[in-house]
Amino acid sequence: MKYMPSLIRLVVPVCITLMIGTTSRAQNLETYIANAPFKMPVVTVPQFPDRTFTITDFGAIGNGKTLNTAAFASAIDACAKAGGGRVIVPAGTWLTGPIQFQSNIDLHVEKGAIVQFTSDRTQFPLIKPSPTSKNNYMVMPPVYGYGLENVAITGEGIFDGAGEAWRPLKKSKADNGLWSKFLSSGGVLSKDGKIWWPSREALEGEDYIKTLKKKGGELTEKDFLPARDFLRPKMIVFDNCKNVLYDGVTFRNSPMFVVNPQHCINLTIRNVHVFNEWWAQNGDGMDISACNGVVIYNTSVSAGDDGICMKSSGKSEDAALQNMIIANCTVYRAHGGFVIGSNTDGGMQNIYVTHCNFIGTDIGIRVKSNAGRGGLVKNIYIDNIEMNNIVNEAILFDTYYEDVTAGKEKGDVKTTVQDKVPEFTNFYIKNVNCQGAGAAIKITGLPQMPVHDIYFQDMRIVANTGFTSVDARDIYLKNVNIIAPKPIYNTGNCKNIKIE
Repeated sequence: MKYMPSLIRLVVPVCITLMIGTTSRAQNLETYIANAPFKMPVVTVPQFPDRTFTITDFGAIGNGKTLNTAAFASAIDACAKAGGGRVIVPAGTWLTGPIQFQSNIDLHVEKGAIVQFTSDRTQFPLIKPSPTSKNNYMVMPPVYGYGLENVAITGEGIFDGAGEAWRPLKKSKADNGLWSKFLSSGGVLSKDGKIWWPSREALEGEDYIKTLKKKGGELTEKDFLPARDFLRPKMIVFDNCKNVLYDGVTFRNSPMFVVNPQHCINLTIRNVHVFNEWWAQNGDGMDISACNGVVIYNTSVSAGDDGICMKSSGKSEDAALQNMIIANCTVYRAHGGFVIGSNTDGGMQNIYVTHCNFIGTDIGIRVKSNAGRGGLVKNIYIDNIEMNNIVNEAILFDTYYEDVTAGKEKGDVKTTVQDKVPEFTNFYIKNVNCQGAGAAIKITGLPQMPVHDIYFQDMRIVANTGFTSVDARDIYLKNVNIIAPKPIYNTGNCKNIKIE
């Protein structure tokens, strides 16, 4: 059936056909790579010399009280100067400031070990985001490396980012007990009393930075220092690195995003657990930014924002996110299970998501952007997905993220159809089983750039409402069973929607 631009309501009989294949047995990583729907490049996993350096040999004390920043730095420095190897963190609670990596280091956190980052924000210096950055500073992440090769975080231990010392808390997200606890800890409230901030500097930091940048001229670290509490760091950041591995560890309680690799080549995340409280503001689990050659395997996430999220931003050659496999992963709670955006202007392609579970997330598969930070996203393959108790949409395409008006960007900066407008095309989504969602599928494109060439196949979705699309074309649904009180297809300004 072909539908021309108009508002169409199709009443489809309730279908109880069960899908075949959505619960097929998971496979090993090598099989996923071999069966990827695009030619997946070899992702090099870092190897390290057989040398070990234990942080206790450099003065570290694991009593949860002694600050061990210098001991971590000394152990890493000694290992790097010896040609690389493994830095051991034994069982104990190791209080520390930020840990700065060097090349050829495997930081191995043993079972029973907790790397507890200090809640003393003054221990985190301001640094430039890159050596070429001008008039811009950020707080050093708790774990940080820039321009490195062969780095890893392994073991069965835990990293705790002391996020409660940095994050604001919205009253709407807190029960009475949690809200009272934060009020009694100190900090300040916003004028309307709806947001708790850890300090007045954090509360006023955004306005301070806007005023600072209006002054013009060269800005220094000292200029940004009054806004340090506002510039809360992402927890684990490797930037412009090659051959990066996370294996076995637990990352929890981040000031902001938990795991945020940026512009990395050959990134492997396996057997990892990521946790932020559901009320953690901007508490994304994983944000993979502009990386090339990525594997995320056998990993679980619970987050206060997006779960496993893809980002790309910029115009440089390495701005695109591409060549990626996500397999055997579970997102227990998040704003979205698998997420694309909202920054997509660097472009994305060749992403394969398979055999994943999304349980209790706000949205299952979430694709979002808006004019001003959009770009071309294509060749996205998603299959064998199980969802349960999805609050809103099981599958969402949204080009008006944060209600940004088409043709404009935040701050009323005008854009054109050629200027950072999101284009979502060539998505292949099949073998999806969703047992409970607020809505089945919702697609919202832009008038000047419809969402197009999207393929849905072999799906069973139990939801309160059915399929809605606006400003879309060439949408194909084959053996898609939507079970709802009113399984209605609503479309507006759409062309060529085909249902088999």
